[in-house]
Amino acid sequence: MLNLLFANPPAFIIIFGGLILAIGIHEAAHAFTADYLGDPTPRSLGRTTLNPLAHLDPLGTLVILVTGYFGWGKPAPFDPYNLRDPRRDTALIALAGPASNFVMAVILSLISRLSFPNAQVATIITTLIILNVNLALFNLLPVPPLDGSKIAGLFMSHEQAVRFRSQTNPLLLLLLILPIIGGASLAYLIIFPVSRIFLGFLLP
Repeated sequence: MLNLLFANPPAFIIIFGGLILAIGIHEAAHAFTADYLGDPTPRSLGRTTLNPLAHLDPLGTLVILVTGYFGWGKPAPFDPYNLRDPRRDTALIALAGPASNFVMAVILSLISRLSFPNAQVATIITTLIILNVNLALFNLLPVPPLDGSKIAGLFMSHEQAVRFRSQTNPLLLLLLILPIIGGASLAYLIIFPVSRIFLGFLLP
């Protein structure tokens, strides 16, 4: 994505702004879902907002800039002990973030199909669709602290799920996103086949 900054600065600004918005909506979806399910924690910390600045994680944003595919926002805090069914509701909260990215990708796809944009606008919309799909799929990987690790907890006992989610390993995340296999990252190799299926339906 950094290449675009020098090749086409206006397009970079629009795409980067759209990506920041996507991350903000992703984390806000977590926060609103937790609030709906009975946990006041995200609301008390000002996270039930669509303002993307409340949800940005500097490192996660930098990773998106460098890789052009993957990244994350500042995790939306919640207390599972405030939830009626901690195991189920934790999974629902986690799923809400990636689901919001898929919804945005579908909306962008519909806009592209119905508005017949010019080539430059179409390229920007296509890039944002790809980024939203990849952001959703990356966060669904069952690796703590990504959303997928919380969804995986649905298939464990509560105690096992808590232990699993606590095993955050920054080195594992680094290994996932570094281009170490033929110039591609492990995350890319895992996500690409699934991403291609979704994009086959979404891209005009």
